[in-house]
Amino acid sequence: MFIDVAEITLSSGRGGNGSVSFHREKYVSAGGPDGGDGGRGGSVYIQADDNLSTLMDFRYKREYAAQNGADGGSRGRTGKDGADLTIRVPRGTLIKDAGTGRLLHDASGPEPFLLLGGGRGGWGNRRFATPTRQAPRFAKSGQDGLTVSAALELKLLADVGLVGFPNAGKSSLLSAISAARPKVAGYPFTTLSPNLGMVRVDDRRSFVAADIPGLIEGASGGAGLGHDFLRHVDRCRLLLHVIDASGLEGRDPLESYDAINEELARYSPELAARPQIVVANKRDIWPDGDILDRLTAHCAPRAVMAVSAAARLGVEALAGAAAAMLDKLPPVAVFTPDYVPEREPSPERDFTVTRGGDAVWVVEGAWLERVMRDVRFDDHESMRFFDRALRRAGVFDLLEARGAEEGDTVRMFDLEFEYVP
Repeated sequence: MFIDVAEITLSSGRGGNGSVSFHREKYVSAGGPDGGDGGRGGSVYIQADDNLSTLMDFRYKREYAAQNGADGGSRGRTGKDGADLTIRVPRGTLIKDAGTGRLLHDASGPEPFLLLGGGRGGWGNRRFATPTRQAPRFAKSGQDGLTVSAALELKLLADVGLVGFPNAGKSSLLSAISAARPKVAGYPFTTLSPNLGMVRVDDRRSFVAADIPGLIEGASGGAGLGHDFLRHVDRCRLLLHVIDASGLEGRDPLESYDAINEELARYSPELAARPQIVVANKRDIWPDGDILDRLTAHCAPRAVMAVSAAARLGVEALAGAAAAMLDKLPPVAVFTPDYVPEREPSPERDFTVTRGGDAVWVVEGAWLERVMRDVRFDDHESMRFFDRALRRAGVFDLLEARGAEEGDTVRMFDLEFEYVP
């Protein structure tokens, strides 16, 4: 089954906690603190994989998490870093923020892309030892990892896209110019998913062509297969607009040309303006008439080439003309990310001070929550560390600026205390 969209949740690992430990050894007095640091959490990488052609793997498993870092140990032992997580996707997959739709990464290159950095490990208590604080009984906890809800959208990497009505002969043409063997049958919507084929023109030139399921009038409103698969021609540098010029399906070739271009414009005006070669197919069964002259005049200045995919007539000339046009066109587009995601949790000291409904000052913030995890409220040295952290961050200054007075109650999550300037 061809799956080209998926939504998953990705999380990097949490850093390990620092250790509170003291060196204990026979005949060694006052060994001092020796708690080791926590290990770093695992990061999340995105890797393009040419062996994958669909997002099927993400249909059944939606949550992926890198490994957490291990806690530090005694004797200065640092915890083990968490294992990184590599998400393999088909080449050409776009990774977007599911909430905002902003592009995070275009998985088109060969190198792994760091999407989410793991949390840093916390410091052990040996790092807090000073000449005046020789026995710190506290350590830092590891940083949390990052989480993102990612929308995956596969856009095939192809130089040439074949577009047109159902039964125009796109699949037959792809099989005629390449080694691809898509399903070919004489009924509408034979092709239900895009097909890729490598077209070799000569020893020096080749290109990738994509057969896109047929459009019909009203596709923009959901008729037929709608616009579901047009994303796969977004990157194509050249379009082969395949038309059944025989008219045996009861459809006028000129009207077919206009209708498909109108649907392309409704999907993307830029795509509708993409260079095209109009392929007048099924020339071996054309009725007598001037259809080629009328198509050439109607489609000008775009080139029109007559072929028969079924009889293999004119297909080599078409492939050569496509390759010649590609030589003059820019390379396959790689989309630029809308913003660069955070590589690791932010160290900013973010907090808010508000007046609660019960006349209590409420201090909240992600930074404050992280600091409070590191504090042992039954230890005097740890409380002094907490007090200095609040003063350096400007918590007390902001309380005074808001009107806090001595004796007022201040609440920080589950902790309440009397304010003393």
